[in-house]
Amino acid sequence: MCGIIGIISSKAVAPKLMDGLKRLEYRGYDSAGIATLADGKIDRRRAEGKIKNLDACLNNEPLEGLVGIGHTRWATHGAPSELNAHPHADDRVVLVHNGIIENFQELRRDLLDKGHKFETDTDTEAIVHLISSFLVEGSSPQEAVAAALTLIEGAFALAILFKGFENLMIGARRGSPLAIGYGDGEMYLGSDALALAPLTQQICYLEEGDWAEISTDKAILHNEAGDVVERPVCKTEISGALTGKANFPHFMLKEIYEQPAVIGDTLRTLLSPRDRHVCLPDLPFNFTSISRITIIACGTSYHAGLVAKYWFEQIARVPVECDIASEFRYRAVDMPENGLAIFISQSGETADTLAALRYAKSQKQKTLALVNVEESSMARDADGILQTHAGPEIGVASTKAFTTQLTLLACLVLASAKERGVIDDARSASYCHSLTEVPARVNDVLAHNERLSALATEVAAARDVLYLGRNTGFPIALEGALKLKEISYIHAEGYAAGEMKHGPIALIEDNVPVIVIAPSDSLFDKTASNMQEVIARGGRVIFLSDKEGIKKLGGLAAATIELPHVDPFVAPILYTIPVQLLAYHAAVIKGTDVDQPRNLAKSVTVE
Repeated sequence: MCGIIGIISSKAVAPKLMDGLKRLEYRGYDSAGIATLADGKIDRRRAEGKIKNLDACLNNEPLEGLVGIGHTRWATHGAPSELNAHPHADDRVVLVHNGIIENFQELRRDLLDKGHKFETDTDTEAIVHLISSFLVEGSSPQEAVAAALTLIEGAFALAILFKGFENLMIGARRGSPLAIGYGDGEMYLGSDALALAPLTQQICYLEEGDWAEISTDKAILHNEAGDVVERPVCKTEISGALTGKANFPHFMLKEIYEQPAVIGDTLRTLLSPRDRHVCLPDLPFNFTSISRITIIACGTSYHAGLVAKYWFEQIARVPVECDIASEFRYRAVDMPENGLAIFISQSGETADTLAALRYAKSQKQKTLALVNVEESSMARDADGILQTHAGPEIGVASTKAFTTQLTLLACLVLASAKERGVIDDARSASYCHSLTEVPARVNDVLAHNERLSALATEVAAARDVLYLGRNTGFPIALEGALKLKEISYIHAEGYAAGEMKHGPIALIEDNVPVIVIAPSDSLFDKTASNMQEVIARGGRVIFLSDKEGIKKLGGLAAATIELPHVDPFVAPILYTIPVQLLAYHAAVIKGTDVDQPRNLAKSVTVE
């Protein structure tokens, strides 16, 4: 998770940029940097480690300039370094970036052929040289950015400066959030309102695909097609800056839409898109010696663990038990020698899971916590920690925390499989490539929001709703049912599709919507048979599949949602998004309290 801030002013900007980076330090502290334009030239200061190291650097070598950008970074892989720290620059362009550029290798090869010299292995540097290449050909900065954006694939938020243009800063976003702040004779750019809160209360959030030309007194916004557009400017309160809703009516919807960015943030901490491998931080155990994995969690985090069970057993070839913490802790089970216990929690404070962790330690298990809060109790108690980078999640119904948990678990599975020698470099690289595509593909799924809102009308009118899936689709069926129950108060159940004929099929009637999760994988035909059994008994199927699956069976369903075709390995992450949106819109239609549903709390810190 990276933090971005930019300021264009009539006064020196470096001190305010530093203050902004300090507010954004929760987003990353592997390295940080600031760049300004002074006397028409680009000047930079960068430092490895926490913000205080950059602060010391600036005290020794101050930066002049009335326009500047800053960045605080989580390293993609390997040891963080000053060389890999943002801002990245050549002699014409300097920029900061949050996100993942999927096609940077292809861009890099083309630019190398044109004579560009690269200093780093980062994906970001390719954007610098791409924009610069258009400037060399005679384009204006605005034209160069517009052209470059059409060639970049992936998720990003960008803040860009140009040598010789001291009253111009350009911002752009696709999949990663970016906000413009309006001041008195100053303008600002930030990855969230927290960075801008002490500077201004007037915030404009760029929409998907937007880019903006910013000067000291105005911002000209363009949509993805290049047309000049207007976006609402809203007032934000400083005390609520970190957790504001932006332009969304509910935190939950905002957090659903943040998923391309936070999945990308989580991937960047563990995955090298250039080398196509996972690089975990040092953990106090070796997967080659692990005899069995026990995954323990509650609620949505438990569903993430169920997906991981399939992954670990199918890809890493290691046996896994997945258990609900509140049941596990009271069984007093004897745990296996050389076992690893993985504990999943957004807050890191869930009481039952924390108690289970302490029991596992008493059983001499190696313990690993997957949490969103680095300073939490589980993070402190476990032998090792892996952190999701979902950022603050305010909505009680977990959305972005769940998909970042899946992302983190996917990386862990690949690292364990490689360490155990059960997959080769080529297969590992293929899986990693599929992961790097996920933020952009999630963005594609979000484009179905209006269609899912319309379908939610039928769901909201139902008394009972069923969700069906096979393999990793089964836990997503469970998660879809949980989301609907949590926020709309509609009774819903998730089932393994093959279990329908063992009892639940008795519930099928024409007023029971059945949501079928069916990517076209090796088990698609089995799922198809179960779906046809439902249709034969009058069930109204909402069919979630890709183009190939819909071509085969879409005509039989009452409604279809076409999702991108992806490797089955990453399909559960993508198929989570439509079930989240269905639940959200059903709750809105019913008029329930979406963000604070009755009887529920965000973090369960008591039994």
